[in-house]
Amino acid sequence: MTDRNNFCGPRRGYHHGRLKDALLEAARGLVAERGPAGFTLTEAAKRVGVTAAAPYRHFADRNELMSELARRGFETFGQKLEQAWDGGRPDATTAMRRLGGAYLEFARAEPGLYSAMFGNVQALNTPTSGAAADRALAILHNACAAVLRQYGAPDAGAQDLALQVWAYSHGVAQLVLSGHFANAETDAYGLMSTGASNMMEMAVRKAAGGASAPPPR
Repeated sequence: MTDRNNFCGPRRGYHHGRLKDALLEAARGLVAERGPAGFTLTEAAKRVGVTAAAPYRHFADRNELMSELARRGFETFGQKLEQAWDGGRPDATTAMRRLGGAYLEFARAEPGLYSAMFGNVQALNTPTSGAAADRALAILHNACAAVLRQYGAPDAGAQDLALQVWAYSHGVAQLVLSGHFANAETDAYGLMSTGASNMMEMAVRKAAGGASAPPPR
């Protein structure tokens, strides 16, 4: 990752007054390299260049650090999804496709944050991290409801559709991050779009009682 992607701003090294941000930045890098369970608070401190005791000025333990990292990740993620949704313009189906692209772009650009957010649900046990996750994923739920309404279907099934789209999107993102789609012939964005469209079409038809309905393409 380049410095312009740092949520703490350009990397200039740790200096007094920014220890919390520096530790979070170190943790983000370590998670990207080793996964959400692959480092200790002491290793984060070492990467920043402070003593092993220094992190405890800001975090009670490693779990608290990971919760804060997940919170920041979901806040950024939510902003990206909101921008992609753009109020559902020009129509819900088109905007939904943008959401899929934004989901995958975020995972690719921020593997450390993405792993912290989804690698362990315990990171969302705090009120602030859990609320940030709920706000971000509510955008997907509202988008699914808008797609159903666009095709004249009741939006009562929006929650189930949102969970299906989320599970599928997460699977594609994880395969990308794991390197399984490194082959240039694999179009991850196309796969994401096609899969989501198929799920939306099935949801529209189901909501319409199996009657013919315009497919959300």
